[in-house]
Amino acid sequence: MKTFFTAKYINITLHTLIWGMLLLLPYLISSPESGYSIGPIPGVFFTIAGVIHMGIFYGNAFYLCPRLLNRRYWWLYIPAALFLLFISFQLKYHIMAAWFPGLQHNKAAYRFVFGPSVAVLVISLLYRKILDRINEERRQKDKQAAQLSTELKFLRSQISPHFLFNVLTNMVSLARKKSDQLEPSLIMLSELMRYMLYNTGGAKVPLQQEVAYLNSYIALQQLRFGSDVDIRSEIAIGLPDGHMIEPMLLIPFVENAFKHGTGVDQPVISIRLFIRGDVLTFEVENYFDPVQDNSKDESSGIGLANVKSRLELLYRDHYTLTIHKEKSRFLAHLTLTLI
Repeated sequence: MKTFFTAKYINITLHTLIWGMLLLLPYLISSPESGYSIGPIPGVFFTIAGVIHMGIFYGNAFYLCPRLLNRRYWWLYIPAALFLLFISFQLKYHIMAAWFPGLQHNKAAYRFVFGPSVAVLVISLLYRKILDRINEERRQKDKQAAQLSTELKFLRSQISPHFLFNVLTNMVSLARKKSDQLEPSLIMLSELMRYMLYNTGGAKVPLQQEVAYLNSYIALQQLRFGSDVDIRSEIAIGLPDGHMIEPMLLIPFVENAFKHGTGVDQPVISIRLFIRGDVLTFEVENYFDPVQDNSKDESSGIGLANVKSRLELLYRDHYTLTIHKEKSRFLAHLTLTLI
């Protein structure tokens, strides 16, 4: 909204300056001895004609063109534009006859008197066309931005239930084991849910917050699996301030690793994250059972498909994502320029 009013203010200022210079042109470039004339045209008549030209310009650009120059009434535009010219010619002629009779008898000056009306009409038509194109491009950009915003909100809304489904499955597993780790796991889950509620609904979040969330999730999984899963987490500490990232962008890779990488003999899950300059590198590696993996439910691919869509929406041309899946090894490698 602020940008709109700024652009409107600039537009009004430019119009005022341009017309002000045109109306005052005789008094800027001519002299009192010549009556501020420009060629055969007296300065006063030049200024009066300029006011008439303003009427032609704005009448055509903001009334005739928007109302008539369309598919339904286009045929009415031509007689309406000609009538506008006719009125301007009559005004100029009667002003000459009443106040500048000498100019009326100078037939050579007529082209300087009546010609500008036609030129201003053509210029106003071109101006209207350019303005319509600019407005249409702005509408298309606003429409695309709204569509992207709606799509992004939808993708973010998918993350929460998918994440909760996976974590609550973990809680059920601990409850069945009557594990002493259930209570700290629930406390940790409450912290994760607080992050999801208050930090993932709108703009990007500080990278430190996202990494802390990632570490909490990994710690939650360590409570669940204990020594049954070899979790090798190498996440850089002391990350530089100032970097922002899309919330819950990295967690789907880790979720995917725990979902598919814990059903094998001697499961190993490796998670690496480091940053150099503005480039974040994130790798998640796990091993899986190809036979068992084929029987996973249909929700297995929601997380990765979701993160791919969000990467394309928010970081297009600023990321590379490679996924290697061969035999029983899965590796996701993401490099992301934090813009």
